[in-house]
Amino acid sequence: MQKLHDRTWTWDLPAPPAALWPYLSDTARFNEAAGTPRYAVEEITQPDGSVRRRATASYKGVAVEWDDPPFEWVFEREFRQMRIFQRGPLQTLGPALKLEAGPNGGSRVTYRLSGTPRGILGHLLFATGLLDKIGKSLEEMVRQAASFAAGQADMPFLYTPPEPAPEQRERLAGLTRQIAAGSYHHHLADRLASHIATAQEVDLIRIRPRKLARDWQVPVRHVAELCLEATRLGLLGLSWNLLCPRCGGAKATATTLDQLPKQAHCPSCNIAYDGSFTSNIEISFRPAPAIRSIGEGEFCMGGPHVSRHILVQQILQPGEQRRIMVALPAGEYRLRALEPGGECVIVHDGGAFPTMIAEDAAAPEFTIRGAAGDTIGGLVLHNLSSRQLTFVIESRAWRSDALTAHEVTTLQAFRDLLPAQVLREGEDVGIDSITLMFTDLEGSTALYERLGDAAAYRLVRRHFGFLAESIREHDGALIKTIGDAVMAAFATPEQAVRAALEIRDRIGAFNRDYQAELAAEGLPAETAIGLKMGLHGGRCIAVTLNERLDYFGSTVNMAARLQGRSRRGEVVLSAPLAADPAVMPLLDGRTLSHESAELKGFVKPVPFVRLTA
Repeated sequence: MQKLHDRTWTWDLPAPPAALWPYLSDTARFNEAAGTPRYAVEEITQPDGSVRRRATASYKGVAVEWDDPPFEWVFEREFRQMRIFQRGPLQTLGPALKLEAGPNGGSRVTYRLSGTPRGILGHLLFATGLLDKIGKSLEEMVRQAASFAAGQADMPFLYTPPEPAPEQRERLAGLTRQIAAGSYHHHLADRLASHIATAQEVDLIRIRPRKLARDWQVPVRHVAELCLEATRLGLLGLSWNLLCPRCGGAKATATTLDQLPKQAHCPSCNIAYDGSFTSNIEISFRPAPAIRSIGEGEFCMGGPHVSRHILVQQILQPGEQRRIMVALPAGEYRLRALEPGGECVIVHDGGAFPTMIAEDAAAPEFTIRGAAGDTIGGLVLHNLSSRQLTFVIESRAWRSDALTAHEVTTLQAFRDLLPAQVLREGEDVGIDSITLMFTDLEGSTALYERLGDAAAYRLVRRHFGFLAESIREHDGALIKTIGDAVMAAFATPEQAVRAALEIRDRIGAFNRDYQAELAAEGLPAETAIGLKMGLHGGRCIAVTLNERLDYFGSTVNMAARLQGRSRRGEVVLSAPLAADPAVMPLLDGRTLSHESAELKGFVKPVPFVRLTA
């Protein structure tokens, strides 16, 4: 048995544990900044359904191979892992981090690194101070992270990006100028260029507009439009990712929608799963190779930061019981194991957290349940099964950084900039929730008679532009025009209703501006358009029609029928849409009438709310 070598370092830092955790737990970012090489991973399913991760890498010309077991952690408190090497100068090596409340509202950080050598080279590495050298680098990185958390540094860890070739630099500068000259830059073109040139690779492998918008403190739509324009010009490449509903990893990817499979298998979780436009198909971006080349492989694939929805992950042996002194906030949680088997969802009221128990079962091989919480305090895990299990407690309230396919395909910029991104011909995709708006002009036939074809058509075209502008500003997309009517789609009810109310409130100004133009041309200046609008939300299907994404189903029919019940200057909302919690505040103080009517194609009378002119 080889001797275990270990070192422990302790630092008192001014930032509190909650502020330090996002950076010290981001093991992939940490490893890249420390200069450790990427590694390749093979995930091998075992007879009991668990997954073995075999990793290989080359470090300074030495080939190494190891088992990469799951990390254990408690959110904002601690993490640990021990790699088991089959090849190379080490037998084991693993970190353990602990964060505690420190003096003056700061943190006490304890970092332990331990390992065992293999062969002469391994003994030589430890004898010449391998751990001490790593510790010196660790201290620099931990203190840098503390400075960043306190707002005193520009980046979590010191990092020197690769020097671009002259042609890469020129290409980046030229494409940035093109973006800045267009309609979708939102004054962010230079910021995107700097991010591409200087960010760590862990930030560029999967550029996620929602996360970037949060970091930059700007609207998500602005970053999404920026990335879509950068893709059209060749600065970025896009990827559609089919995310595992358990670990959130991108286990199937494609560069076009029509190549994305409907199902995927996650080797990490050993489960098969379906794709959902609304929940787990996301769009992401990465620099084009001609701008900056991003390497392949992992810096770390299992750290706490990768699965931020998991608050507790612990490995328990058969029969083991473990108490963790941590208080989880009230909310909904899913209790499960990394290994395939049972799971359960519990609602925690903020008191004693339910004891998590795993037990043997015929099929699946184990079940998970929550029992009455322990009044002594803390969190109790009990493995009553006959196998080792990795217990997982994940928050159901956690918000993913994913910008879903549903959200991005209901943006006007997506349709304008990437019109070729459509579904396979003849394929349909279910949309769990979408809000549709139909508008129509009142008396358009009379309008043509009064103004003449040319002037009336010009007015109709201008009104299309007016509608498209408001729809885009509220994160929607104009799906199609049908004569003088418009069909638009929005990812959420409040976006659709906000757009409808703004259109109604601005139509007067639109008419006044156009009347002034007509008067200057000697045409009847009293001309004004009147809009009728109907909105409804619900499930539908997305298809490719006439080489564009389109929507079909009863939700579409209902929205169109409700528009038919509208009169000049009115907005008609289906009753469920008007009762949506995010919509109700938007209707406060407005004149409403609650009605119902028989609509073509629907068996029962349909209730709706009319916003009168």
